Amino acid sequence: MTRLAIALGDPAGIGAEVVLKALARLQADSPQVNPLLVGCRSWLQQSYEQLRQRCDEPLANPSELAVLDLPLQSTITPGKGSTSSGAAGFHWLTHATQAVLEGNCDALVTAPIAKHLWHKAGHHYPGQTERLAELCGGCEASMLFTARSPLSGWRFNTLLATTHIPLSEVPQTLNSDLLDHRLDQLHQFCKRFSSAPRLHVAGLNPHAGEAGQLGEEEMRWITPALDRHRQLGIQLEGPLPPDTCWMGAVQAWQTLDNQAAAADGYLALYHDQGLIPVKLLAFDQAVNTTLGLPFLRTSPDHGTGFDRAGHGSARGESMLAAIETALELG
Repeated sequence: MTRLAIALGDPAGIGAEVVLKALARLQADSPQVNPLLVGCRSWLQQSYEQLRQRCDEPLANPSELAVLDLPLQSTITPGKGSTSSGAAGFHWLTHATQAVLEGNCDALVTAPIAKHLWHKAGHHYPGQTERLAELCGGCEASMLFTARSPLSGWRFNTLLATTHIPLSEVPQTLNSDLLDHRLDQLHQFCKRFSSAPRLHVAGLNPHAGEAGQLGEEEMRWITPALDRHRQLGIQLEGPLPPDTCWMGAVQAWQTLDNQAAAADGYLALYHDQGLIPVKLLAFDQAVNTTLGLPFLRTSPDHGTGFDRAGHGSARGESMLAAIETALELG
């Protein structure tokens, strides 16, 4: 069975809670699952004892779990992120990644971190994805969100061509080479589920440029790039108007009878273009999956939840989906 390393994220957030809730549910059905948790054992045990008093949901007991113990250097208060909590989350991610690279684990699951606290701690990365790419030798990593519908069983896959950059930088960052690479990554991932996957690609501009009236990128280089992939036998449609690109996904998500209009994979050209439909359809089920690394990495589709930390009210469904996806695809 796939052995997972789980980096516990920012210790001031909900990482410990969602991991313990997810593992309690998972191990009830699959007791042989034995991940390696990467974080501070005493903090994790203390979090467990506090959460037991505040929530009725089952929690995995850290004393029964494997933990790579990396003690905190200062006291952390739930809900109050700090330079220290940011530094701890960075440290834990680094060691969890090394555990996979050294062959002690097969895949990586990461709890949420706060990027601004990484920056305060002196670690200036746009996010965990970019740090992982550096640790793996500077590979070209990308963010894909995958989810299986609890209503229809259909799998929803959306890859982002660009990630954590200002919207004003998107047109300058996008180019034919990047688009080619992202399409290849999306196509290869979707071949896990279909021998001849169909892809939908969103346009950059409103109405996909309206024949040059609302922007020229589609006519000038996006459409020619997509045509090259069509000539290689890849089934794709686009550039499609972004406001209707995901309509088939909505229908397939809701019922088994409406999957013909859906694509096996969707390519969004910037962060919110892809994340809005993903989170509207699949907030608790969506899993952030990093492609391009020498191993599989997944994470839940939510943040640190500082406003909920320590209250016992955080939902573990997205973390459970991240762990199950890593076990399935890793």
